[in-house]
Amino acid sequence: MNSPRPPLMHPPMAQFPLQDGEPLVNGVPLGRLAERVGRTPFYAYDRSVVQTRVAQLRAVLPPALELHYAVKANPMPAVVGLLAALVQGLDVASAGELKLALDTGLDPQHISFAGPGKQVAELRQAVAAGVLVHVESALELQRLADLQQQLGLPARVALRINPDLELKGAGMKMGGGAKPFGIDADQVPALLRQCAAQGLAFEGFQVFAGSQNLRADLLCEAQLQSYALALRLAAEAPAPVRFLNLGGGFGIPYFPGDVPLDLAPIAANLAQISARAAADMPQARLVLELGRYLVGEAGLYVTRVIDRKVSGSQVFLVVDGGLHHHLAASGNFGQVLRRNYPVHIVTRSRTTERETVSVVGPLCTPLDLLADRMDLPVAAVGDLVVVYQSGAYGASASPQGFLGHPAVTEVLV
Repeated sequence: MNSPRPPLMHPPMAQFPLQDGEPLVNGVPLGRLAERVGRTPFYAYDRSVVQTRVAQLRAVLPPALELHYAVKANPMPAVVGLLAALVQGLDVASAGELKLALDTGLDPQHISFAGPGKQVAELRQAVAAGVLVHVESALELQRLADLQQQLGLPARVALRINPDLELKGAGMKMGGGAKPFGIDADQVPALLRQCAAQGLAFEGFQVFAGSQNLRADLLCEAQLQSYALALRLAAEAPAPVRFLNLGGGFGIPYFPGDVPLDLAPIAANLAQISARAAADMPQARLVLELGRYLVGEAGLYVTRVIDRKVSGSQVFLVVDGGLHHHLAASGNFGQVLRRNYPVHIVTRSRTTERETVSVVGPLCTPLDLLADRMDLPVAAVGDLVVVYQSGAYGASASPQGFLGHPAVTEVLV
């Protein structure tokens, strides 16, 4: 008979070393940090983890490749300010994020603005600020031409291409087939002619096929295809390409069985593309746009047990946080089948006993579930429950107004 397979496990969360059972957040024990914050729930982001991640990338990526941060992943102002000093550019998706990026003091030449539904007022702000606009439609291009004339300022544009390819293995597909994002590849030549006719400041292209991918081979394939597509379209451009954003899509391990992304083949692939670009498009800045990969593993969501109850044979820990603060961990932010994020319990008793429990929030909905039947240390009222991998798409991606509970606090340590 075949022996049973061992259960799938979460990869170790080594970015937060434990001291007496407590994760250290940039050297600060979590219990002490909770006292410093003054209340739960809260998000804690470790600046040293972010700095290490950027340094690891810079050590293996080709020197000519620019690293940009996608602000939507975590728009906490302190986090954005930290990243602005570590990367070469910021990518925003609203006027609110544009203000955050400009407030960091980063040169507007290195800020880009994407999104399929930019308001005319937002486009006006972008042109006035001098940032690069990733154009998503023919109408948006016409509006930029009108604003350029009204303001007497150049409208810097890069066309966002909806590629013919689809990023296989992506948690969220942003390109390939009918999509609200970008301009279908076969429509791009006509818009390039429109750029020339209206005297817009054309700079290049963005190609973003998808996000949250843990397969290096699939990412490499998408990068090569994206580069080939951009090179083909560059032949019809009204000016030499000065900017080429190949997107990102780098994933982080969230669930049991996930394997961390292998950077080595991706770095080798990007070195090859960078060398080709130096010959094919010598004026182009080659850009890698990452969000989740830079900040996702640097964040913890911390909540406290407020009740412990048994229903039937199942133990429930009721905590003071939930889906209204961390929609993704509840499984309601794009998961097809709900799976548990890695969870840790800081027990004041320091017990070694374990049990199978479910962690639920205070909301009147069965969707408010942070951990479903996980093997965890036996917890008591007052103990801290920690959700790892919470640095991206957390507070800003959650319905904090739902049921009128207090908003969550965020700290950068």
